[in-house]
Amino acid sequence: MLNKILPVAVSAVALAALTACGSTSGPGAGAAASGGAAGGDAIVMGFSQVGAESGWRTANTKSVQEAAKTAGVELKFSDAQQKQENQIKAIRSYIQQKVDVIAFSPVVETGWDTVLLEAKRANIPVILTDRAVDSEDKTLYKTFLGSDFVLEGKKAGEWLVENSKGESAVNVVELQGTTGAAPAIDRKEGFAEAIKAAPQIKVVASQTGDFTRSGGKQVMEAFLKSNPDIDVVYAHNDDMGLGAIEAIEAAGKVPGKDIKIITVDAVKDGMQALADGKINFIVECSPLLGDQLMDLAKKVLAGETVPERVVTEETTFTQEQAKAALPDRKY
Repeated sequence: MLNKILPVAVSAVALAALTACGSTSGPGAGAAASGGAAGGDAIVMGFSQVGAESGWRTANTKSVQEAAKTAGVELKFSDAQQKQENQIKAIRSYIQQKVDVIAFSPVVETGWDTVLLEAKRANIPVILTDRAVDSEDKTLYKTFLGSDFVLEGKKAGEWLVENSKGESAVNVVELQGTTGAAPAIDRKEGFAEAIKAAPQIKVVASQTGDFTRSGGKQVMEAFLKSNPDIDVVYAHNDDMGLGAIEAIEAAGKVPGKDIKIITVDAVKDGMQALADGKINFIVECSPLLGDQLMDLAKKVLAGETVPERVVTEETTFTQEQAKAALPDRKY
């Protein structure tokens, strides 16, 4: 269903990682740089990104990098390539380097307590961005900055309920995000909760497309073969929805008309597809978290109290709203 540049002081190794956010370098690409704050005063942040699986993620990386430069924060960046073991290695590398603060967007929700406890024992505060972790010990991190993924799913489901009134049967196929990832779990939950109000709406197939365009296309091709009567696609991000469009068109059907499409994120490619009528509704999930992240890091290191949860403000888009928003879209 319902998804910039470097401090001058960053070392050559970190520079290579930062300038290629979609590179296939190892998890320690940014973390391999030597520790210590630039000039002895700058905040040093170790940041582990999920990967570069989508336009949303690329925009998120760029936002963090640009915000770090503006804030005078030395950023040690690593790309986990959507593997939890890579993130754990990167976090441990940051701990060894004695960075001031660690921030990361977890690939999946579970399995973080051990490494987060190591960071806590080293007195290095941790900030979660974009995605949360499932841990009973809330002292392992200072705050979580990101979207309300359950609410995003609800918004997608509520739009479908409103636009399915009078229909006797609405068959939905769901393109889920990465298995075990917070947005995949929550967007599925929120959507399911919303469509309970309309028993004629049924999810007839649901499978992960890993938040990628190629994954969305591949899964949609399989859905079209096994489910001849598909009315709606609910994709957990724009990229999977765009992949589904390719599959639908290849099957001789018209996306947005023969099969309605609902997605989450509102990146430019998705918004363009919405403006063109190939997508019917998008729930926004903003990737521009960099400035808020740098502000939270400074407050945490200054000993200030920060909220346990910082929710980003987001909206939804119809076709006409997308047309109006596109000229000024930043991502």
